[in-house]
Amino acid sequence: MKKLLFYTALVQIALASCTDLGEKVYDKLPYDEFGSTAEEITSIIGPSYKTLKYVASYDQLWGWDNLTADALIAPTRIGGDWWDGGVYMEQTMHTWTPENWVIPGLWNPCMKGITTINSIIDLVEPNELMTPELKAQTLGELRGLRAYWYYVLVDWFGNVPIVTDFKDTSLPTTKSRKEVYDFVVSELLEIIPDLRSDVSDASYGKFTKGAGYTLLAKMYLNAEVWTGTPNWQGVVDACNEVMALNYVIEPDWRTNFIVRNEVSREAILSVCFSDQDDWDNGYNAIHYYTLHYLDPIALGFAGDMWNGVSAQTAFVNAFDDADRRKEATFLTGPMLDPATGEVLQTGTAGHPLIHHVEYTIVPGTEGGGSYPAGWGEVFQEDGARIQKWEFQKGMQNTFMENDMHIFRLADVYLMKAEALVRMGGNIAEATSLVNIIRERAFADSDHNFSSVTLADIENERRFELAFEFGARQDMIRFGTFTRPNQWKPHVTEEYRKLLPIPLDAWRDNNNLKQNPGYPPF
Repeated sequence: MKKLLFYTALVQIALASCTDLGEKVYDKLPYDEFGSTAEEITSIIGPSYKTLKYVASYDQLWGWDNLTADALIAPTRIGGDWWDGGVYMEQTMHTWTPENWVIPGLWNPCMKGITTINSIIDLVEPNELMTPELKAQTLGELRGLRAYWYYVLVDWFGNVPIVTDFKDTSLPTTKSRKEVYDFVVSELLEIIPDLRSDVSDASYGKFTKGAGYTLLAKMYLNAEVWTGTPNWQGVVDACNEVMALNYVIEPDWRTNFIVRNEVSREAILSVCFSDQDDWDNGYNAIHYYTLHYLDPIALGFAGDMWNGVSAQTAFVNAFDDADRRKEATFLTGPMLDPATGEVLQTGTAGHPLIHHVEYTIVPGTEGGGSYPAGWGEVFQEDGARIQKWEFQKGMQNTFMENDMHIFRLADVYLMKAEALVRMGGNIAEATSLVNIIRERAFADSDHNFSSVTLADIENERRFELAFEFGARQDMIRFGTFTRPNQWKPHVTEEYRKLLPIPLDAWRDNNNLKQNPGYPPF
């Protein structure tokens, strides 16, 4: 009797080039008639890659990472825009509670991603048409993507359930952070031999051997924080494996962020986006989040921007003016109407649209009404905006085409350099690795370090990886997360290095246990 594959959803065929090639519907297809071609296999596993699109929103991983670090702020604009009950202020001031409704925006995508991947593993495992080698590679990709979501969970929530069986409907119990860490490392060590190692158009956007070793390096890099036992040599070894593959440090840093940035051979694991994405299925909408309503006029495209997130002042000022990444990362200064050559006007308080690095609290709003001391409304134009990802000329109220690289080779160089310094290893090699990144940024060797320190490496990570992924994680590892800053005048409590388990998650599964420091369930 034939086994039936119940696969009824519309499936995007997300091929390696990240080009949308259309849709197909597969409904109740027998195993012995489905899964024998590359297209069919890609159709089966495509939704697992689509889960990566969950990372890019201001109220999901990307936003949490940058808003809780010292890089980004979602200030309350004049008139109360972006106040939203104070949830973004809580991220910046580190005063969130389990009731903060943005916390599920980080928890739920992780769990949805894991569930989706588990369901696809359940389809692939009994498939009899794949060769053993192809099945091992396919399952390796899926388990690697699942390991990535557990990496996010162990970083942000620490103590979470481990679920690998899609058919198991029992309510899972919480595992310790150490158990989750060990699970991810074990999965990676088991699957890496089966993953593809090519660095090519065909492997772009896939979970490859490079992605596996980079994720393993990330686990080892944070082992001391997450388990109490460092593994710096493990970082070095994993980074060496990545560096032995055919990735390159792109000569032009901007290649990683241009509209068609799938050409980058520095990219190791990428989230594939399209200007044809929709609100329901993941998108790159950084331009919506950060730009003023009128900025598109000056930048040459059309769109209904939200005038939201912008850079923290101290973060912008930390960049050397000679560092070409500064101008490429931040949009500042007057925004001109190309039709008149004049500065655009915000229409609020008679202010021209000039993006200042500094923020000015609107008189009479600080600590007033719902706002606590130290928080108030700022003017519409205040704050350097994000322009790291190139804005495509001529966009007509669409999402951005630019992919987002979760991992890239520059990060690997800096991870290895950090591990070498922390273990008292080859400082000359560590210095050379950092200087490779700096020479690209400054276009000369005049700004090279003679002997790199941990403080140098932390700053270089901030400059090179600004607004990407891992800013908060880095701050925790370097011991700077709890320090006061302009928008957070107090010392952060140690327990806030983890987020609380969302209340809705506990209501669905009362086997979950709340993290220490937060009110118990």
